[in-house]
Amino acid sequence: MVHGRARVAGGGALAALILALVGAGCGAESHPNEPRPAVSTRVSVTIGNGGIVVKPSAIGMGPEKHQQLPQNQNHPQPPIKTKAPLNVVFVTANQTGKGSKLVIRGPHQETSPQINPNSPGTFSAELPTGSYTIAAAGTHGTPATLKVGPFRASSQNDLLLP
Repeated sequence: MVHGRARVAGGGALAALILALVGAGCGAESHPNEPRPAVSTRVSVTIGNGGIVVKPSAIGMGPEKHQQLPQNQNHPQPPIKTKAPLNVVFVTANQTGKGSKLVIRGPHQETSPQINPNSPGTFSAELPTGSYTIAAAGTHGTPATLKVGPFRASSQNDLLLP
């Protein structure tokens, strides 16, 4: 009887050893540190009776003067070598008495959802490099210009990002 138990225990130990050796051989030997995608760039748009105001009027032209996360303000923004469009979040304020939609025209066309009168709104768009005209549908105000450059900063130095 003792002889049978020793054989079962020895077989279990051999199986555990094989499983450990197979598990140790899994996985890549090297892990490349690919640059993380850029954080969305925010653009403020005000729809007024006199026209559209866009701040800043140029984005993607180089490292941002003000990073989104203050703890990284003294660290460089490494560029990404890509031609991917820039993800832009438009934070809008409709200061008129009627609802409107933002219409973005340029290398890529985009239209925002309805922005209610005297209300804020947000929407995002993927904009390739180029010059854009931003107007408000249904208003007669002066449109604004937004320039999107080719610079894309990696978010690898930004902490606390998903």
